[in-house]
Amino acid sequence: MLRISQTVEIPDHELEISQIRAQGAGGQNVNKVSSAVHLRFDIPSSSLPPFYKERLMALSDQRISKEGVVVIKAQNHRTLELNREDALERLKDLIQEAVKIQKARRPTKPTRASKQRRLDRKTRKGQTKSLRGKVKL
Repeated sequence: MLRISQTVEIPDHELEISQIRAQGAGGQNVNKVSSAVHLRFDIPSSSLPPFYKERLMALSDQRISKEGVVVIKAQNHRTLELNREDALERLKDLIQEAVKIQKARRPTKPTRASKQRRLDRKTRKGQTKSLRGKVKL
């Protein structure tokens, strides 16, 4: 059971976890032991609330296929158990990021004092530049 929030959980039977061989350098251990993990999670057929499903499907994440299957590959650790925990944690983070509602930005106007300070700086800079010209005799 993967707990996403206080009210939302994903049962274990909806998560498909398979062992694979890790890629990359690692010597004899990596060639013999299947310690990496492929985690597959089907969004449309899951028991997530509709709001969660919509937000996940709207994400433009390379880990989510067009059919709505999340595939996470974990191979950072040497043991299968740690890679499994890592994959579950990454799935949890992905779902939590998808449903996080961004605060709406309100456009603001500059204050009268900040406008005045800007104009004063421009005037001073212009005066400094005018003094750089040729000296008239």
